[in-house]
Amino acid sequence: MAETWTGEFYCVKCKDKRETSGEVQVSEKGTRMAKGVCPECGTKLNRILGKA
Repeated sequence: MAETWTGEFYCVKCKDKRETSGEVQVSEKGTRMAKGVCPECGTKLNRILGKA
């Protein structure tokens, strides 16, 4: 089961913070990142959460 994260992401296209949830992935360097979709425009969103 994949870990999810719910919170604020910054949408570059809308230039505003959006509340949504996203799936948590771990990069090669060990940094956790949440990836979601903007509920307004559908753009992919990224949020860096820190080290795992």
